[in-house]
Amino acid sequence: MRDIWTTRIKSAAARHLLDTPAPAAPVVPTLPKPTLPPLPSLPTLPPLPTTQAPPLPTLPTTPKPTLPTLPPLPTPQLPSLPTLPTFPPFPSTQPTLPKPTTALPPLPTLPPLSSIPLPTIPKTLPSGIPSFPGLSPPPSN
Repeated sequence: MRDIWTTRIKSAAARHLLDTPAPAAPVVPTLPKPTLPPLPSLPTLPPLPTTQAPPLPTLPTTPKPTLPTLPPLPTPQLPSLPTLPTFPPFPSTQPTLPKPTTALPPLPTLPPLSSIPLPTIPKTLPSGIPSFPGLSPPPSN
C-alpha cells in the first residue's frame, strides 16, 4: 500500500513541476561599444647603406718540409732450390676395365594382390565391449 501512495505523490509532484512555467531570464542591458582612435602611422626609415665587409687577412704560406731520401734496401740473395726429379709422362689412353661376365640372379615373382585374403570386420560389437549412451549400433542389413 505504501508503494502505491509514494508513487502517486511523486507523480503529482512531477506534474506540478511540469505545469509551472520556468522563471524568465533577467534582461541584461546592452552597452554601447567604445570607439578607439585611429593608430598613428609609423615613420618611414631611410634605407640602410650597403657596405661590404673588409677582406679577410691572408695567412702566410709556409714552405713544405722535404723528407730525407733513404738509401735503397739491399736485395737479399735467396738460396737456390734443389731440382725436382722428372717423372715419366702420363699415358695418353686410359686402360679399359674388364666387364663382369656373371649375370645377376632373376628377381622373385610376387603373387597378385587379389590372391591375398582380406580380414573381415564384424558388424556387431562383441559382448565384452561396453556400449556408450547416445551411440546406436549400425543397422543390420
